Amino acid sequence: MFRFAIMGAGGIANKFCDAVSLIPDAAVTAISSKSIDRAESFANRHRLPAYYDSYERMLEEERPDCVYIAVTHDAHFELAMLCLAHDTPILCEKSMFRNSREAETYFAESEKRGLFSMEAMWSRFLPPVAKAREWVKEGRIGRPVFGDMTIGFRSSPDPENRINNPKLGGGAALDITVYSYDVLTRVIDRPVLRASVEATKMATGVDDTDIALLRFEGGVLGVCKSTVACSPDERLIVEGTEGRIILPHSHVGNEAQLWRGGRLVEHFIDNETKNGFTYEIEETIRSIRAGKIESEVCPHAMTLEFARLCDRIFEEAE
Repeated sequence: MFRFAIMGAGGIANKFCDAVSLIPDAAVTAISSKSIDRAESFANRHRLPAYYDSYERMLEEERPDCVYIAVTHDAHFELAMLCLAHDTPILCEKSMFRNSREAETYFAESEKRGLFSMEAMWSRFLPPVAKAREWVKEGRIGRPVFGDMTIGFRSSPDPENRINNPKLGGGAALDITVYSYDVLTRVIDRPVLRASVEATKMATGVDDTDIALLRFEGGVLGVCKSTVACSPDERLIVEGTEGRIILPHSHVGNEAQLWRGGRLVEHFIDNETKNGFTYEIEETIRSIRAGKIESEVCPHAMTLEFARLCDRIFEEAE
């Protein structure tokens, strides 16, 4: 039995628990939170055998096969380093780190120790994203010319909300620009040669709208647009010389459309996925059991690349 433990008892941890329950030979065996009441309530809800109000004590007593870090962005680095000190592999919620300094520090040590870690970019594994990537690779739209991905929602007006709060690692970049960048680069599947960014801030000081212009190898251009200031039309479009690919609802939808000559020629619909987190969990289990230190789908280079883009977004936001 592969044993997961969770750090953080928020909403996303519930979805993770539900996903693990769908995977044979895997289980969540412990939860830890800064609040013992939240930890106990979570454990009772999911019938977990152990709960803690100390992250470190959980690591010492449970010795799990992997820890899923599900806290707010401000604590990711600290808890990743704590797991590292206890020789425990991690699957860490996106964005895994707030900047390149944190990413470089952690990966340098984890790779030296040969310890597995992965950013939980669940959307990279989704069947519609995989299908769009396959169509591009097969030349179904001819030579790709440009890609455009838009994602966003209007955040709560409460300045203490995690999206708006700088103390909690708030802002568009860490919460949703990570999806825009990683899904677009996954589908186009070419190295990014350079990027330019523009970003605006909300009153609390965190970024609320980000736009990144990307130049891929081979002359392909891309635009990533993300915002927590309004609710845009979310979708991914990749235009090619012979057609286009559309993913409605970009990172959370269940369909991919292939258009050629103004006609919809193939419409992929994913009716199999019950919980999109299962794919990243299965990848984590496979990788750890194979003795790997990183995933081929979500390698460390992916996390580092976006962390460096965040450096620039935070510098440019005004």
